[in-house]
Amino acid sequence: MRQLKRVHPKEKTSLHLRNKHRERYDFKLLMDSLPDLSTFVKVNPYGDESIDFFNPVAVRMLNTALLKKYYSIDNWSIPPGYLCPPIPGRADYIHTIADLLSECNNGHVPIGDHIKCLDIGVGASCIYPIIGVSEYQWSFTGIDIDAVALESAMGIVDSNSLLKNHVLLRLQPDSRNIFKGIIAKDEYYDLTICNPPFHASAAEAQSGTRRKLKNLGSKTSGDPILNFGGQQHELWCDGGEARFIRDMVIQSKDFAHRCLCFSTLVSKESNLKSIYELIENSGASFINTIPMGQGNKQSRVVAWTFLSKSAQQEWVDLRWKMIK
Repeated sequence: MRQLKRVHPKEKTSLHLRNKHRERYDFKLLMDSLPDLSTFVKVNPYGDESIDFFNPVAVRMLNTALLKKYYSIDNWSIPPGYLCPPIPGRADYIHTIADLLSECNNGHVPIGDHIKCLDIGVGASCIYPIIGVSEYQWSFTGIDIDAVALESAMGIVDSNSLLKNHVLLRLQPDSRNIFKGIIAKDEYYDLTICNPPFHASAAEAQSGTRRKLKNLGSKTSGDPILNFGGQQHELWCDGGEARFIRDMVIQSKDFAHRCLCFSTLVSKESNLKSIYELIENSGASFINTIPMGQGNKQSRVVAWTFLSKSAQQEWVDLRWKMIK
């Protein structure tokens, strides 16, 4: 017997108000934008058009359609096995941090290429620069330790006029460093963003993937297929999220006056206490935490600055109001 059609909420209210993906995917519009997507769109048992989210090829094609329809990206692809990011959640980070910048600008989100953003771990998809340039016309410097990922990101930038002259890409040759060797002496950034590796080991990453697939209803046995992909350095590092953010906070102090706002995603709530203590002990003047929710997953952005309120205002007056 066919299952009854699901009644879905009109909007995903956990997403940011400016997020273009608060409503359910309109597959007709997406297929009009990218006809190749139609190969992967089927009617599920509930009578809804959808794709098989366990199929990595289908997920990549959906992302390609979303980027074309909503972000004016005509050419987008990533190498096999690299992280294919869920776009709604990535967009939420950009919109959330834009709101944070607005607090320094009389409640108005700053728009324009005079806003400089450093993306730590830009990845093969170049997803944060794509969204940030499309939505707010910011300028981005994307860094990564993976030359293959950077080559992919460069291909995306070079083949889309929207991104040209807005995105620079740099290889970090020393994985122990985050800012050193990247930020030049005469460079200043309004914002840094980061989606750090979540897991502490390959085994933990694989276990987490099995758990995720089980929760989604997959009956896959053996080694799980990562429907969103991911290379080792994208998914795990020694010490996991907590260690990576610890290193970032410690190193950010050396660039305290070269950046208005440092930020990172924090997925594990249990890591927050130690992160707060570390930021405070590093001499930061302000710490802000903004909760985010995508579906069943809860996350948050933690942001900090070493600049006093008066120094923040001076930054805005000199770099935003005079450069525009």
